[in-house]
Amino acid sequence: MDTALPEQVIVKRKQKTVVYILATIVVFLVGIWLLRFSFKSSIKKSAITTAVVEKGNIENTINASGEVLPEFEETITSPINASVQKVIMDAGSKVKAGESILTLDKSASQTEYEKLKFQLESKRNDIKKLKLELDKSFYDIKSNNDIKQLRINSLEADVENAKRLLKAGGGTRESVEQAELNLKVAKLEKQQLENEIKSKQQTMQVEMKEAEIAADIQENDQHELERKLKLANIVASRSGVVTWVNKNIGSTIKEGESLARIADLGSFKVVGSISDNYIDQLHNGMTAIIRINETQMRGTVVNVYPSVQNGIVSFEIALNERNNKLFRPNMKVDVFLVTSMQDDVLRVANGAAFKGSSAQDIFVLNNGKAERRTVHIGMTNFDFVEIKDNVQPGDVIITSDMSEYKNAKEIIVQ
Repeated sequence: MDTALPEQVIVKRKQKTVVYILATIVVFLVGIWLLRFSFKSSIKKSAITTAVVEKGNIENTINASGEVLPEFEETITSPINASVQKVIMDAGSKVKAGESILTLDKSASQTEYEKLKFQLESKRNDIKKLKLELDKSFYDIKSNNDIKQLRINSLEADVENAKRLLKAGGGTRESVEQAELNLKVAKLEKQQLENEIKSKQQTMQVEMKEAEIAADIQENDQHELERKLKLANIVASRSGVVTWVNKNIGSTIKEGESLARIADLGSFKVVGSISDNYIDQLHNGMTAIIRINETQMRGTVVNVYPSVQNGIVSFEIALNERNNKLFRPNMKVDVFLVTSMQDDVLRVANGAAFKGSSAQDIFVLNNGKAERRTVHIGMTNFDFVEIKDNVQPGDVIITSDMSEYKNAKEIIVQ
């Protein structure tokens, strides 16, 4: 049979139960507080980069790529068909005007020159011979003409004698008519000979002119080949640096084929390229910023090539400082084309936090915390970003990538 518990035991059990319940509630509340604290966002200050909002000027730019090239580069081509005999200057060598770069084997062209020289001399002799023959022929015709004139004079005398005899009764009418006919025939023959002389003179002039023209053409060919032979001594026409040379000794070179290139490394330009999506914004006269590591230089777009190749447009930039010591031939550089500029705007240093959209969230430091704010972005370039609203000069903004905190409204900065 059960017995009733003492009142004191019951009270103690109730007290223990209350204590257990209260302890459980406290543990539960502490656990919730610790859990909330552990899920609260925090970041170390050393893991972020910051920048201060300030007022200043900003240029809107579009990105392009560029290559540094000598502003003046001369390509030396072969003036004749020849072969490379000896290379005197290698690529990278400094050269002065008049110094030899390489030599060509020009024996074949030299033989051709001598042949032309002989042919020209033979042509000149043919001209002299032709002139003598024409002079002789003309002299013979003229002599015949003089003889005809003497015969006409004789026939005129015969006509007069026949007429006197007829008048005196010692001649006949037939004798007079025969004498007059002979005279008439002689005059016609003389006229025919004079026409022949005139024609012969014109023919002589034409033949002489043709022979002289042919000789002049051959002489010009000889002079041209002589000039090319002199140019075949491949020398630098200006001081500079040899950037390339044909080093294939013994290789056959055709007329007009490149042999060497000489660049003036005292003056450079930049040839840029950009997607044809920006072709409407690209024009002559726009400012260009060239960046080499941390150094910036400026220039002006002076020529936009009309052709588009593989979706790329090329253009030339004339540099304000063309002889900067940082420049090297074929150096790759970053190019930023300035499309617009604005003064006295709120700006902050560009960084990974800015993704390019017009409206985006940023984090502003305030009393050890980073508060998320939605701002509108204006013009941008590689240095600065324009912020149009929701910030003030002096605000400190986190510029590093904060995409992993995109859902956090506030971050503790430790």
